[in-house]
Amino acid sequence: VAARELQIVLTSRRFSNEIRLPMCGVPYRRVMAYVGRLIEGGYKVAIAEQMEDARKAKGLVRREVVRVITPGTVVEEALLPEGAENYLVALAVDEKQGYGLAVVDLSTGEFAVTQTDDWPALLEELGRLQPREYVLPARLAADTAFTAPLKAVRPVRFSPLNEAHLYLAAARRRLLAHFGVASLEAYGCEGQPLATSAAGAALAYLQESQLSDLSHLRLTTYSLSHFLSLDSVTRRNLELTRTLREGRTPGSLFWALDATSTAMGARLLRRWIQQPLLDRERIEARLDAVENLVNDHFLRGDLRGLLDGLYDVERLVGRIGFGNANARDLIALRTVLDRLPDLKALLGKAAAARLQSLNESLDAVQNIAQLIRRVVVDSPPILVREGGLIRLGYNAALDALRATAAESRDWLAAFETSERERTGIPNLRIKYNQVFGFFIEVTKSHLDKVPSEYERRATVRNAERFVTPELRLREATILSAEDRADELEYELFVELRRQVAAESDRLQTAARVLAELDATAALAEVAARHNYVRPVVDEGDVIEIREGRHPVVERSLPGGERFVPNDTRLDGKDSRLVIVTGPNMSGKSVLIRQVALIVLLAQTGSFVPAASARVGLADRIFVRAGATDDIAQGRSTFLVEMSETAHILQHATPRSLVVLDEVGRGTSTYDGVGLAWAVGEFLHDAVRARTLFATHFHELTALSEERPGVRNVSLAVAEQGDEIVFLRQVVPGGMDRSYGVQVARLAGLPERVIARATEVMHRLEGTGEKGRAVEEAAVKVVRQVGERLLLPADDEIVWAVLRELYGLDIANLTPVQALVVLNELQGQLKRDA
Repeated sequence: VAARELQIVLTSRRFSNEIRLPMCGVPYRRVMAYVGRLIEGGYKVAIAEQMEDARKAKGLVRREVVRVITPGTVVEEALLPEGAENYLVALAVDEKQGYGLAVVDLSTGEFAVTQTDDWPALLEELGRLQPREYVLPARLAADTAFTAPLKAVRPVRFSPLNEAHLYLAAARRRLLAHFGVASLEAYGCEGQPLATSAAGAALAYLQESQLSDLSHLRLTTYSLSHFLSLDSVTRRNLELTRTLREGRTPGSLFWALDATSTAMGARLLRRWIQQPLLDRERIEARLDAVENLVNDHFLRGDLRGLLDGLYDVERLVGRIGFGNANARDLIALRTVLDRLPDLKALLGKAAAARLQSLNESLDAVQNIAQLIRRVVVDSPPILVREGGLIRLGYNAALDALRATAAESRDWLAAFETSERERTGIPNLRIKYNQVFGFFIEVTKSHLDKVPSEYERRATVRNAERFVTPELRLREATILSAEDRADELEYELFVELRRQVAAESDRLQTAARVLAELDATAALAEVAARHNYVRPVVDEGDVIEIREGRHPVVERSLPGGERFVPNDTRLDGKDSRLVIVTGPNMSGKSVLIRQVALIVLLAQTGSFVPAASARVGLADRIFVRAGATDDIAQGRSTFLVEMSETAHILQHATPRSLVVLDEVGRGTSTYDGVGLAWAVGEFLHDAVRARTLFATHFHELTALSEERPGVRNVSLAVAEQGDEIVFLRQVVPGGMDRSYGVQVARLAGLPERVIARATEVMHRLEGTGEKGRAVEEAAVKVVRQVGERLLLPADDEIVWAVLRELYGLDIANLTPVQALVVLNELQGQLKRDA
């Protein structure tokens, strides 16, 4: 399997006459690159190491599996995405109570749990987390009906676990033993049985596969109800962290806001964007901090200067706690800790309460910085078992061994010089390798001068190698001292690493403070650089944006081109549903998305791209735009579109913001108009959500005549003969043209096609005008007939039958067609009766 996946040579080795086992190999120093490729393929990789010195072993060298690397348990820096988390998720399921969720990022020590009885909410959270691996009870891992929705979120590995690990009592015992506590109350999950079960399952899986103490894990509990809800469709359509078309970060909202200086700050900023807040106090506290840094240019500049270039403390602490950090990792940690006193002094000047609180939480941890400085050299080697790590003067025994080895090396240099003079061999050299140890090398041109006491050890191409009893004796002293020094250095380093790991709580707290400072400073830098303003966030239902701009589009415009800002108002009364019409390419989609993004940014605690903004808190944001088919699930484009629309209608509330970009375009015109009209009515009448509805169905503008909370706006254009100029400006009122042919000309369609399209369009428009005239006359006549017949005003079926009868073109109906129509109309009346 490995040979096939890694495209390396498959060989084999014979173990007996009957047994020959397949084998393949990779260079040891590049092993993690190959492991990474296997992990990306969804495999688990077992790492086995020698557990004793091969030189001292009798028979086979003892080996043990020391770790199992899986997609969700990667901690190696080279295999991790720098600006994103690497999550493993464990699920506990109870048919009556709901679902427990445990989230672990082993590389940083993040260990968060929650529980919910809402399956769609759980899927939305998994869509945010984008886990690399699921840990499930074995029965659920094999249940395709259960795993199919999880695969739809992200097709990753499912790792089965013995269900006994999810029993509440067993999970609780494991957690209490691991954290060394008598209660889980401090972690917030004491009264959440499913969250506790999921946490115990995650910990059991990690303990079985990682074989380390996992001391760096920090357990916290959170609630999904504390954050604005965003389903996977909305996340995708708003392009929060990846572009819709190419799946790349450049062009996403995160790209537009990412002015962070550290990897840990970038990860936190990404999380803030994906988890906007619902608590107004927390939003205001974050806005206060951003405003403080926007207004105080010097404070912001000094803070960003101190943060610039800092190493990723979260992952450094993760590797230290995990036990695979090297000496350079400790030097990187010391470099960060050395800046903390200056950061604390700088934050003492901040006025915002949140910045003051962060300063109080920031422990400079100078005892660890001093310890690392005292023990480790400034420029240590990467490998920790080959010496050169520990400072001279730290350990007397190590210094003595080094002195012995150094004396022996001096002796070797003197011995080489004396032998060269004694034998008269000018190019005599004393060398060393791991096979032969120390030896004297003489070129073949001087072999006649070699003394008789030299013992031949080996022959190479142009020289002979010799040893002497004196050299063998000194070799034992040198190697013994150097080997013991290397072993002692490693022991001292491991002890240092253990001491640092014991302070992981303080170090992780410092890392979280640094990450929040970096993310906050990044939001302030973007606000100052691009003229963002502080939004007013309240509990009302008004969303009012003056001169709003799209945060990504305005940054992506070609040089010299200016973004045209626009005003928007939504509320629960006169502007509950805003119908947006206008030509293709006029900016409808940009307008409605920019409103959603501004609301999201406001609830993230960020300044927003506008002249002013007032945002009544939204509990959810829904964005439905375009659609693609889902061939694997057998769903057409239109079915996907309707499924997404149905989800909105079933889950939106009056506190939600709904953004619809074309509903009903995937079917025939009349079906589409009917569906779009009914969806608009339902959102206005039943859901009462604040809604922006962009459409090319100009008929929908008539809703404003029937519903008091519907308002029409359009994107203005200027016509110049057959050409149009997009003004990008929102104006009151609807528009009855889409200028599709003109846009097609801009796209480069052949002129012959454009001319024919124009001809057909004019002909159909004429037919449409006649049809509309007939429809209007039918409504008038049917109303008069109904009044004379005393028909009930609310009998929709009867009225529909009368309208259809009036509109029939009887002169052009065949007898059979007339009978079919008559039968259908009678059937409708019978069903109504």
